[in-house]
Formats: sequence, C-alpha cells, structure tokens
Amino acid sequence: MLKDEQKDSSESNKPSNSYLKFTGIAFQMMAIIGIFAYAGVKIDHAAGHNTQWVTALLSLIGVFIAMYIIIKSLKN
Repeated sequence: MLKDEQKDSSESNKPSNSYLKFTGIAFQMMAIIGIFAYAGVKIDHAAGHNTQWVTALLSLIGVFIAMYIIIKSLKN
C-alpha cells in the first residue's frame, strides 16, 4: 500500500515539475537575450554609434542562441 501512495504522489508532481521546467526555460531565455542586448548597448555607447547596429545584431544572436538552447533542452 505504501508503494501505491508513493506512485500517486510522484504522478501528481509531474505537472508541477513541467511547469517549473518551462518557467526556468523562459527566464533563461530572457537572461540570454538581455545580456546580449545589454552588451550591444554598451558597445554602441562606447563606440559612439548614431545607429545602434551592434545592439540589434547582438540581440538577434542572443535570440538564436536562446532558441538553440531551448530546443536542445526540450529534446531531453
């Protein structure tokens, strides 16, 4: 009977665990994109660019890296 109770409790934790996993992935994605965008702003500011091309480029690179990491983690 104890095994049945443990089995029920492990099944009830599955939705909670997947919710935490996807929440963590979202925060990870925001952090990666934010760090790359912040670096781009700092580089553009230090170089004195009128148009913030480095910010745009690094933001896009951050998006692609974040998507790669998310796809890789979802396969597991």
